[in-house]
Amino acid sequence: MANKSILVVGGGISGLTAAVEAAEVGYEVFLVEKNTYLGGKVSQINEYFPKLCPPNCGLEINFQRVRKNPNIRVLTMAEVESISGQEGNFDVTFKINPRYITDGCTGCGKCAEVCPVERSNDFNFGLDKTKAAYLPQPFAFPMKYVIDSAVCLGASCGKCAEVCEFKAVDLNMGAKTMNVNVGAVIWATGWDSYPVEKLANYGSGTVANAISNIMMERLAALTGPTNGKIVRPSDGKEPKNIAFVQCAGSRDENHQKACSSVCCMATLKQIDYVKRQYPDANVTVYYMDIRAMGKHEDFYNKIKEHGITMIKGKPSEIKEDADTKDVIVLAENQITQEITELKYDLVVLATGMAPATAAAQVPAAVAYDVDGFVLSGSVPGIYGAGCVAKPGDVASSVQGATAAVLKAIQSTVRG
Repeated sequence: MANKSILVVGGGISGLTAAVEAAEVGYEVFLVEKNTYLGGKVSQINEYFPKLCPPNCGLEINFQRVRKNPNIRVLTMAEVESISGQEGNFDVTFKINPRYITDGCTGCGKCAEVCPVERSNDFNFGLDKTKAAYLPQPFAFPMKYVIDSAVCLGASCGKCAEVCEFKAVDLNMGAKTMNVNVGAVIWATGWDSYPVEKLANYGSGTVANAISNIMMERLAALTGPTNGKIVRPSDGKEPKNIAFVQCAGSRDENHQKACSSVCCMATLKQIDYVKRQYPDANVTVYYMDIRAMGKHEDFYNKIKEHGITMIKGKPSEIKEDADTKDVIVLAENQITQEITELKYDLVVLATGMAPATAAAQVPAAVAYDVDGFVLSGSVPGIYGAGCVAKPGDVASSVQGATAAVLKAIQSTVRG
């Protein structure tokens, strides 16, 4: 008899797609996410390319599908600890970390109002702060607050518990362990921005105004730390001379060999962000080659009409002017063979997509490629989906997740 249960690990766009597609054809789905909210990296993006529309519309449609489907059980702040068994019959154990806020939370925010402690806001990559009791992000699903135990003063404070009229604060909440039996596993834990700290020649993350492309998304977002105003992190000034550096950590044998496939388009999109706010800004792109495939070529040509400067060459060094905090970029222009040393107000590093499995592997004997991407099918019944399987944009991640569901359903039948 088929085991009509599927575990989906990761609540980003790939995991959400896999969960709703499986549930809507009658499968019981356990959707497990380690973060406090669903949506993944897509929820941190300002706009999609090439239409330049916000992602929350697409996410909300999927959230509604999750809310309305009794076949889906959502478990946030949960991490898979072990997977044993075989195709059609996997025993999975995962740990559910304490939120310190119960299901009685209405999202009123009074706990945050009285909280005396601040923490770095990881959703905005540390560009601003929240209270220790906080809403993970404006469009959080589930719409519940959470308490950061790493900075919370606990029972010695307790102001949040005192002010909550719904008694939804439980400072004594502990971790739980849960076991499930499923027929197949879809691993959709997504991607991480390649760590700037590993790029020694680009300052190892110490150059204040050299930011990653995903940080640029938060700066441009109305829900971001600056309410959509693109400014320099060091001093809040408006940047008027900006450089984008492609392939920062990707297509590089010393870092990640794979092309992340979306960085060129992300940069072109972010140039549009800049030009909308600062039409007279000078924009320079350092590139190896621009990969704007198929219909994206039209978008590339449209962005070039902004009059941007293109320098074919990968910078050898990025450093900081100690007095002004300007960013100095050293590179060779491969077309003119000129060595350049130019100064910018802000530099955006197109850090590539590193699979989440490069940091936290699947607790099963699955195989990976040289960069840590999951090789689907190396263990029958366990399938990678989305950017944990290969770099890609939202559309290709959704397609990959749907394909993973079809494979997972076949595994439950075979088992």
